[in-house]
Amino acid sequence: MKKIFIMRHGQASPMCADDASRTLTNSGISEVEAMSKWLERTASVDAVLVSPYVRAQQTYQLMKQGQNNIKFEQTSTDFIPEASPAHTCDFLQALIALNPDNQNWLVVAHMPLVSYLVGELCPGKMPIFDTAAIACIEYDEDKGQGELVGLKSPNRL
Repeated sequence: MKKIFIMRHGQASPMCADDASRTLTNSGISEVEAMSKWLERTASVDAVLVSPYVRAQQTYQLMKQGQNNIKFEQTSTDFIPEASPAHTCDFLQALIALNPDNQNWLVVAHMPLVSYLVGELCPGKMPIFDTAAIACIEYDEDKGQGELVGLKSPNRL
């Protein structure tokens, strides 16, 4: 059984020249640091998939400070806010199948994609994510679907 941690980036600055350039606020940095400590106590992440948007990249840089077992990292436009949830889910499942040694996956992305991605992996579930929240999914490769076993957010640690 694999674990997939789907994370929304931390709180970001309001709109700037373009959505992709928005940065984390001080509050967003604090949220992500709290979640990094929680994840460090919860799991050792083997693989990471992250949106190329600045706020997601900043979130990941803070998250990886507490992890020292990451063997696979990929930045992809498959994780931007307007990405197709079905395509993103297929991409994630293919990467999991191609990397059988990686047990714990972290995805850092955006609303609404993170909610839809949980819905694709766990039929009937589509949680709303606070900033920096992480959904924990136990994923069964044979069935090609998962079970949502928790949703943690920095204000509910």
